[in-house]
Amino acid sequence: MPKTTNEWLEKRYKILWKKFGEQEISSDEIKMALIEIGKVDENSVPVIISELKKKGMIEAKLDSKDSRKRIYKLKPLQEIIKESLNLNGGVLTRSDIYSILKKAADLIRTRVDYKFILILLFLKRISDKWQDEKERAIKELIKEGLTEKEAEEEAKKSAYHEFDLPEEYLWDNLRNEVNELPEKFSKALKVLAELNPELKDVLDNADFIQFTQNIENSEILRQLVELFSENKLNHVSPDILGDAYEWILRYFAPDKAKEGEVYTPREVIKLIVEILKPEPGKSVYDPTSASNGMLIISYKYVEEKYGKKEAEKLFLYGQEANHKTLALGRMNMYIHDIRNVQLAYGDTLLYPKFKEGDDLKQFDYIISNPPWNQDGYDESVLKKGEFLKRFKYGFVPKQSADLVWVQHMIASVKDKTGKIGVVLDNGSLFRGGKEKGIREQIIKDDLIECVILLPEKLFYNTGAPGAILILNKNKPQERKNKILFINSSENFEKHPEVRKLNILTEKNIKQIVDVYDNFENKEGFSRVVDIKEIEDNEFNLNVSLYVFPEEEQEQIDIEKEWNELKDLEKQEAEINKKIEIFLREVE
Repeated sequence: MPKTTNEWLEKRYKILWKKFGEQEISSDEIKMALIEIGKVDENSVPVIISELKKKGMIEAKLDSKDSRKRIYKLKPLQEIIKESLNLNGGVLTRSDIYSILKKAADLIRTRVDYKFILILLFLKRISDKWQDEKERAIKELIKEGLTEKEAEEEAKKSAYHEFDLPEEYLWDNLRNEVNELPEKFSKALKVLAELNPELKDVLDNADFIQFTQNIENSEILRQLVELFSENKLNHVSPDILGDAYEWILRYFAPDKAKEGEVYTPREVIKLIVEILKPEPGKSVYDPTSASNGMLIISYKYVEEKYGKKEAEKLFLYGQEANHKTLALGRMNMYIHDIRNVQLAYGDTLLYPKFKEGDDLKQFDYIISNPPWNQDGYDESVLKKGEFLKRFKYGFVPKQSADLVWVQHMIASVKDKTGKIGVVLDNGSLFRGGKEKGIREQIIKDDLIECVILLPEKLFYNTGAPGAILILNKNKPQERKNKILFINSSENFEKHPEVRKLNILTEKNIKQIVDVYDNFENKEGFSRVVDIKEIEDNEFNLNVSLYVFPEEEQEQIDIEKEWNELKDLEKQEAEINKKIEIFLREVE
């Protein structure tokens, strides 16, 4: 079955195929089979039939005996796969997509904001998918008895498409007017946002007219449009397209880091997610969501472990203070085909948007990489915002909001069950003054379960190592009043693409996760420490204070070294003998 088909739909298809094969069946027969064999709720049957039609897995035509009813016929699996892969035109692989994006990146490198590539990729995908949806609808409508002309008009209606888009704003129609590309594309984005309010935040900030006021940029836009026009994106799976989107973010991360943009390496996110282990039906929240990497990888974790249907039961939430970054994050969700998400715009520390009545909304898991040492959130500023009681452990100096973020997360995670994974500047673990007082209270409340020191040079915007703090409001009895320290500073490989960076491999991640799961001591790597010892160290959470990597000791081959010494002594004796002979001759 194609990867683009939802797992839940695939199961229903197999139930029907096993019972009916290619024979013609009525909607009542479909309903009985799904209810009796598949244990499906009766109200879900029309939705399943609609989705089967939309995916091209079942054909429908009018019943010759009763024009008010339809007769259905399942398509064989091989035919579905053939259509899905679009064998006539060829299907784009992951490497094909990367190659296209690399060319696009080379076109704009250092001259144009990379976000325009993402906008064009998004628009091309929507346009190609709209065309595909229209063609499928026409075939089905003709089978249902409409004339070709009637089917053509009917298939343009929004009911047959994920996004409403007038035909004049399809990609191929836009690119025909070469001299009006900026105006055409800007208008298309505006119309798309108006007809699809959920896309308003995504598309509002893209202005191709302003972008192309520079003549050089006009030529870049023309070349980008032609580059994306070479291939259809309608049959590219969300997984591949999502990876392509992430590739762009990663590719431009070194440049954007110089401008202050933060990109969290996906390996670091994967590590946190595998430690927290989110489950279907639970909620995941990132108070600094940016491109939504934390939420997407949480979703992928659940999808891989439990299946797509269960992943769609995950409740995802994110808040972002930068409007343009929020738009990119929302687009990233659409590209990955993830819809079970709520995103909000605003300053989380002052005005958190997710509430339940007069209180903060609480979540099962919080995963975040807030800005390190963020300036400007001392007591005088925070008192101007909402939910001041969040900061019950105290306020921080103006120059570092690290532990203010941690307090917001503690207040936003569910009591007795919630877990937090947060990336912090290493300094927040041991700085004195007000921060020490906050750490003391959090430690005494027994909320910290694990502290992980990361290797240096993992992040694009700093060479500093960083640390991961795992907090747990539901510590198992055997972990109470203890904290696991993991020193992973030497646990890395050199980055394969960026010379100055390091990277966490699957092996590195597994080593950390295994030690966390077992909550074990491992010489030179991890140590379980009683809170009393931490108290004796004045609530210092510096990982190197509790566990330090073992230095590799050079293995000495004594026999080999002895033989080499004997050879040197022999050579020395021969040289001395020659010197004596030479001196005698001189005398």
